[in-house]
Amino acid sequence: MTSSHNSTPDTRVASVRGRQIFDSRGRPTVEVDVVTASGVLGRAAVPSGASTGTHEAWELRDGGSDYAGLGVRDAIAHVDEEIAAVVIGRDAVDQRSVDAALRELDGTQNLQRLGANAVLGTSLALSRAAAAAQGLPLYRWLALLAGTTTPSLPMPMVNILSGGLHAGRGMDVQDFLAVPASARTLDEALALVGRLRSAATDVMADRGLTTLLADEGGLSPGLETGRAALEMMVEATERAGLVPGEDIVVAIDVAAHALWDPERGDYHLARECRHASTEEMIEMVCGWVADFPVVSVEDALDEEDWAGWRGLTERIGDRINLIGDDLFTTNPDRLQRGIESAAGNGVLVKVNQNGTLSGTLDVVAAARAADFVPVISARSGETEDAYISDLAVATAAGQIKIGSVRCSDRLSKYNQLVRIAEDTSLMFAGMSAYPHHRVSLPARARASRA
Repeated sequence: MTSSHNSTPDTRVASVRGRQIFDSRGRPTVEVDVVTASGVLGRAAVPSGASTGTHEAWELRDGGSDYAGLGVRDAIAHVDEEIAAVVIGRDAVDQRSVDAALRELDGTQNLQRLGANAVLGTSLALSRAAAAAQGLPLYRWLALLAGTTTPSLPMPMVNILSGGLHAGRGMDVQDFLAVPASARTLDEALALVGRLRSAATDVMADRGLTTLLADEGGLSPGLETGRAALEMMVEATERAGLVPGEDIVVAIDVAAHALWDPERGDYHLARECRHASTEEMIEMVCGWVADFPVVSVEDALDEEDWAGWRGLTERIGDRINLIGDDLFTTNPDRLQRGIESAAGNGVLVKVNQNGTLSGTLDVVAAARAADFVPVISARSGETEDAYISDLAVATAAGQIKIGSVRCSDRLSKYNQLVRIAEDTSLMFAGMSAYPHHRVSLPARARASRA
């Protein structure tokens, strides 16, 4: 008797549906379901930023009085109507073709008509449906789409101290993050940063400082200077029984676009009660790098301060990663400008800045081709969706920036990395993502070695 069973799943899209859910800050965001003809569901939720670059893909909000104007019902309507009409019947496996059709449907450069949140939710959900329909883990399917031959587990860059727009401007600089440099596995990396995060809480409590959480789960001590925050990072590292510059090194997100004063043409460091020129900002950052175990600085200058970026890169681009977030906004044209003008040497990669999965993968590929370091990143307004964990592994980016080891929206992504790490064929990137790594030890660490 001949079986009528067909072992090949039907990966054509049968339905597309959007819904309004809520992110980690209680604000509405878009979630999309894509179901294939064989009944396989792919679901994805879209994050939202607080510190945003001017050139990001457009996040469509409703306006009006509901949810302080932040509703996404219009974006959902676009998913259910125009987007669904284009996607239904297409093969979910043909990611690039569908993404191109969505951009063509929108018809604007930054997805302003349909909303990048509507388009991205559909794009990511499509890839999940395609992976599930083929019986593949998401990171394996994304690796095939990206052309990655050796996916790897990323080194986490973990938020410890927060300021800027992530913490009500309690500090001028937005984030101070820990990189567990001595870790040889993902498990060791998470254990080290967990120790450090707990020790930082103890240090702050001893000083009588608040230990309330910022948007990404970091602590917000409200220190007056970046140097004071770096000293606290060193103190917390030592309190945890770890060695600064060996076990733990530091990454900084200045988020300088939020400090830029367009009327004066300089940077307003409100906590320090002063303004700083581009040259003074460069000197400040170079001083941090000279005196502390800093291996990465993100958005040290404004998104349009191209001359300053070139000068900073000339000064210290050979010893640390200089990451553009607001500078590049996961935009291929802006990244290309940075590559050609030697502004920075790395790019923060956020899927909702770009608007499609294919476009995001193209930015990672362009960065790698130019020896720019890619860092896969979450946003301050996150969901329980752990998509970026699979993306970081799939692209072998080597680094992931999720937030602190607190709050379910952050831990969902760390937990997904833990699950993926059960694939013993995957190597841990370790410090390979820091090719410019030359650390300066703090004074007391130098003294202890003498």
